Amino acid sequence: MTALVINSVLGSGIFALVGEINRLVGRASPFALMVAAAVMGIIMACVIEVASQFSEPGGPYLYTRTALGRFVGIQIGWFSLLSFAGSIAVAANLVTDYLTLLLHVTLSPWQRALVMALLISVPTAANYRGARTGANLSTVMTVVKLLPLFLLIAFGLAHFARAPKIIPLPEIVSPSWSNWLRCIALLIFPFAGWEESLIPAGEVREPRRTIPFALATGLVTCATVYMLLQFVTVCTVGPNSTEQPVAQTATILLGRGGAALISLAIMMSAFGYISANLLNDSRLLYSLAAQGDFPPVFANVHPRFHTPAIAIVAYAFVGWVVAISGTLQFVLALTAGATTIYFAGMCACLIPLRKRHPAVDAFRVRFGPTLSLIAIAISLSLMVGMKPRELLLMLVTAMIAGANWLWVRQRSVPSQPKIHVPAT
Repeated sequence: MTALVINSVLGSGIFALVGEINRLVGRASPFALMVAAAVMGIIMACVIEVASQFSEPGGPYLYTRTALGRFVGIQIGWFSLLSFAGSIAVAANLVTDYLTLLLHVTLSPWQRALVMALLISVPTAANYRGARTGANLSTVMTVVKLLPLFLLIAFGLAHFARAPKIIPLPEIVSPSWSNWLRCIALLIFPFAGWEESLIPAGEVREPRRTIPFALATGLVTCATVYMLLQFVTVCTVGPNSTEQPVAQTATILLGRGGAALISLAIMMSAFGYISANLLNDSRLLYSLAAQGDFPPVFANVHPRFHTPAIAIVAYAFVGWVVAISGTLQFVLALTAGATTIYFAGMCACLIPLRKRHPAVDAFRVRFGPTLSLIAIAISLSLMVGMKPRELLLMLVTAMIAGANWLWVRQRSVPSQPKIHVPAT
């Protein structure tokens, strides 16, 4: 279970953020990773309790629909869709950026769009044919996920040990509060993904002990790896932002051949993330349709492959549209903002679920209601760090979700999802 959590979190997100975090807070960037991990720990504690009360798949959409009503559930469903599809977009942009660096070419906008369409279409076709095919592709790509991380960290720490430097205190405390807010908001993205590991919670032995231990250990492990990578990068290339800081770090530490190897490994890691994302998260459209909150065509199952084929293709198309909508940093910020909203929605479920089912057989987090309010407040405060264009697209998403809710009000209301209540 611990390995599943780590594998769900560690991915391509941190590679896309190293340079931007350096630019925002400079040499304080390793400490920013620690703050982001603490924030995620608070959110994680609340979500553990909420998720433990459900046996059906659906994730944030299911939790909020049950606890807070259909309108909020549809809103969170759309923001989950934006976040999940945005994650594909981030990975596709990252692969394309490193591909241009590796081949020393410059791509026009339509060429970038074509490359990203190809990157997304290959795992889409694999998942269209069946979950087993998609899982096999994801497994192969996961093998190289950790290689660039550990290789760079090992060589970077050795380089630092030969010529250690003391970082002046003013360089750590000089970043503005607005930079810190945007930095932590962006860092929500690389720390997300652990919530997917809760899906098989019903098959875990001693879940009351196993799941909290796995989540806590996984969070600490990922935070340590991220912090070391950020530390090595900022110590090697300095706090100045570059387009590919990890590749620049690899060039200094390993030479041009090593940089090419690291760039290739990062591309493989990002492509592997696209494959895993399409396998896990494309089913969200199917879940929305199955609950009656989306057009029923998305709940259709392919007669031969037994997959939600239309939902998979539509989800991949949304990911491609988000990918070509702007730069990597824009897509990153948009995805992080959407992730913050659905995390806040899940945390908000804790209090009403406790009141509604006080004797439910579920995890009970100490000071749960207080932690829930803190998590919601932190999530809302992080929205301040977003730029107007990013906030505008979030508003458009909320309006589309509102129109979706008005549409489903005209349809029959399906039965509510089941929640575990102890037998009397």
